[in-house]
Amino acid sequence: MTARIDFNCDMGESFGAYKMGQDEEIIKYITSVNVACGFHAGDPNWMRLTVELAQYHNVAVGAHPSFPDLPGFGRRNMAVAPGEVKNDVIYQMGALTAFTGAKKLQHVKPHGAMYNMAVRDEALARAICEAILEVDPEIILVALTGSKWVDIARDMGLRVAREAFADRAVNADGTLVPRSKPGSVIEDVDEVALRSVKMVTKGKVTAITGEEIALSADTLCLHGDTPNSVYLASSIRSSLEAQGVQIVPLGQIV
Repeated sequence: MTARIDFNCDMGESFGAYKMGQDEEIIKYITSVNVACGFHAGDPNWMRLTVELAQYHNVAVGAHPSFPDLPGFGRRNMAVAPGEVKNDVIYQMGALTAFTGAKKLQHVKPHGAMYNMAVRDEALARAICEAILEVDPEIILVALTGSKWVDIARDMGLRVAREAFADRAVNADGTLVPRSKPGSVIEDVDEVALRSVKMVTKGKVTAITGEEIALSADTLCLHGDTPNSVYLASSIRSSLEAQGVQIVPLGQIV
């Protein structure tokens, strides 16, 4: 069977007069976009522009909700009650949905600390799942492959896409290496392309400690704020397609 993978990227993370990333170029290579909803980055104007950009390129749109942490770009752990997280996610999903032509999202992928904390915090994971189910049970949750969060979401009846990261190092247990540690973000174009092909075609990745671990992924993420992200996106896509991998939106996989 021909391997298939969704290729996603975080976008719309500009704010006001401050522009971040090269969304207009990266959009040409991906199949799904995670749009910042104003809590860690983005604002109504950038949300509209990013959705319009995605729709022009036939790229599926998803929400990228975060803790309310503009100064920390949503990457700081926060002690937020599950009920509050649920409402924050619903709020951000609703805001982005209103900008879409079909008034519907393909997926939700939490951002930064919210995503990483949900991998280990069952109450937080459930709150995010409850938010999605309340808004639209057909929306796909994007969650870290191999995590308990995936199992929780499936048990709750959600459609789930297992995510691997092209440009992020992983620990031996499959979790992401914290950005505060050296080597957590992989910037070398050849290395990123090779590990992406290995993850998708062989279901394996080498941990930062040297162990080779197994994984299964439905979607592959590239961060738009990684240096050389446009070259990384181009190289990842061409390398995967050279191996016969089909790059398709999540809706065709999950």
